[in-house]
Amino acid sequence: MRASTRASRVTTVDPDCVRTVERVPHGGEPDRDVLDFSANTNPHTPPGVEAVYENALAESTRYPDDAYPEFRAAAAEFVGCDPASVIPTAGGLAAIRLAMAITLGPGEEALVPYPSFGEYARELRLQGGKPRLVRYDELCDLEPAVLESVSFAVVCRPNNPTGDAVGLDELAAFATRCREAETTLLVDEAFLGFTEFPSAVELETENVIVARSLTKLFGLPGLRAGFAVATGEDRDALETGRRAWSLGTPAARVGSYCLRQDEFVAETRTRVRQERERLRDALEERFSVHPSDAPYLLCTLEEGNQDVSSLVASAREKGVAVRDATTFRGLDAHIRVAVKDRDANDRLLASLGVGETNTDGDGRD
Repeated sequence: MRASTRASRVTTVDPDCVRTVERVPHGGEPDRDVLDFSANTNPHTPPGVEAVYENALAESTRYPDDAYPEFRAAAAEFVGCDPASVIPTAGGLAAIRLAMAITLGPGEEALVPYPSFGEYARELRLQGGKPRLVRYDELCDLEPAVLESVSFAVVCRPNNPTGDAVGLDELAAFATRCREAETTLLVDEAFLGFTEFPSAVELETENVIVARSLTKLFGLPGLRAGFAVATGEDRDALETGRRAWSLGTPAARVGSYCLRQDEFVAETRTRVRQERERLRDALEERFSVHPSDAPYLLCTLEEGNQDVSSLVASAREKGVAVRDATTFRGLDAHIRVAVKDRDANDRLLASLGVGETNTDGDGRD
């Protein structure tokens, strides 16, 4: 089914597939006494966010304004688009599911990158779609004949867990080929806010849907706030298909506030860039470290090094959780570590036995 008919269809999870599709592993450490490097979230939140949340909670005795004018305006300013193109969602993953729901029918195929975010393939399967797995760094080189055989393609920018981001010019060329093949392109920019790279919204191409997450950049993953950006028929279908009151009042108010904290964003980007390079230099004493534009680093254990499971367990014994990246397709000797602030990063390095840190031998302050 191609673009001309997609706008009239919004699906939910397939009742048969939902009984066979399993959940996928993610980072995130529930023990508050363990320093969490398994999830790629900002360790800081914008100043003043608590007061915004408290005021929003007091107003939560009424339904939120389903038009979300303030949130749309703030999101549009942040990424550089028309507010009407912004579709509020409860996190980036909700935007991804909605994009697939308006596009894919049972049995249709979609191009999914690997190693990459496991929810792409899972969400497709939940809706009865068929993921066709492609190396993430080869996806944008695919020829029109391949694109014409699928309804949907996903690009993760920067890619998770590798951290490298496809350039906008290369992405624009791929988006053009997708449009000519009548294939919808979803660009997941969950971590792009940590970089200075321009958003794919600048392409202003009708077949492109951009998914954004607020909660990683602003250190509030439990808030669940995000949005999609699209134009033309896709924009109309997303707006019609989104759930009513798709953001709670606290999420909408806090999200609007955070998106306008330019100084906080600039400071975060500078810190992540500087600390990422410092971490890379230290980690390369023991690991092969993949080039990254993101707030995380993918590390390969060299032959003869400790195996992944024992390394993860050893770090945890020292109070630090790192991500076992062997759960990503195609990775078998890898861990992923987030980039936090200097003190936390020093604890990470100490737990892995590398670098010169200001912590004692057990990795604790």
